[in-house]
Amino acid sequence: MFKLSGKTALVTGSSQGIGFALAKTLTEYGAKVFVHGSNKEKCENAAKEINNSVAVVSDLGNNTAAEEIYRLTGDVDILILNASVQFRTPWNEIGDEEFDKQIQVNLKSSLKLMQKYFPKMKENKFGRIITIGSVQQYKPHKDMAIYAASKCSQMSLVKNIAKQVAPFGITVNNISPGVIATPRNEKALSDINYSRLVIAGIPMGYAGKAEDISGAALLLCGDAGRYITGTDIIIDGGMSL
Repeated sequence: MFKLSGKTALVTGSSQGIGFALAKTLTEYGAKVFVHGSNKEKCENAAKEINNSVAVVSDLGNNTAAEEIYRLTGDVDILILNASVQFRTPWNEIGDEEFDKQIQVNLKSSLKLMQKYFPKMKENKFGRIITIGSVQQYKPHKDMAIYAASKCSQMSLVKNIAKQVAPFGITVNNISPGVIATPRNEKALSDINYSRLVIAGIPMGYAGKAEDISGAALLLCGDAGRYITGTDIIIDGGMSL
């Protein structure tokens, strides 16, 4: 039920952190994976560490990125939209550049990539699309208002599209990680006082690892998750409770 032999996947933002863990897990269960990132060196190095993977370099901040990535990968069976950007800025100081960048990468690129890969999934009567959201859909950080809003909007997109593509054997779901110890969060969590404050808000008492997200993704990608669509799986140690 969890085997992915013969399947091809694209995981955006998979040169490190959660995306890297997801890509690695998919290959361990038989899939060929396109490892994506905007930094050529990091992306290629990540692909070297993951068996049966190919590096794909493109910046989702560019409006043409979906077309560029599709040309490099061709059709895939599994699309995991993990890449995102976030800025820590008080709400009343957010400027156009930060707003536009987060909406472009976190929301618009998700739609455009779904649009590019949908036709073949429809033809094959099989497709798995997963967006990676955030606990901020439920508990937004005071200095990441647009990041949180973009993830809420992405979840709305998931619900909307999931209903429309379900008749074609395609599932669309979201996974919302909580505080995960990744390179993105390394600087913030290295502040002892800040880290204590954050961990105090997690009932399980610790930050998760990138690998903690992989099990849910594996479930949703294989036959075991074929009847799950339009939903959100929260993996946050209880932070959103």
